[in-house]
Amino acid sequence: MDQTITIDTEYITLGQLLQEAAIIDSGGMAKLFLSEFEVFVNGEPEQRRGKKLYHGDEIDIEETGRLTVFSNYP
Repeated sequence: MDQTITIDTEYITLGQLLQEAAIIDSGGMAKLFLSEFEVFVNGEPEQRRGKKLYHGDEIDIEETGRLTVFSNYP
């Protein structure tokens, strides 16, 4: 699954992105999800749910696919 997530702010956190993409149901699930699945942000492993993601960042998730952040923020 390749998906683009559009935001209206400067950034979104990794936990919020996982919720927005319907990968997890609540923010409380982010920590558990990140401990069980390999997640890469721009090719680097990432386990912090509070990691700030900006326009153009690419997130690869094991067994799920790739998400790309697109920001409409001025």
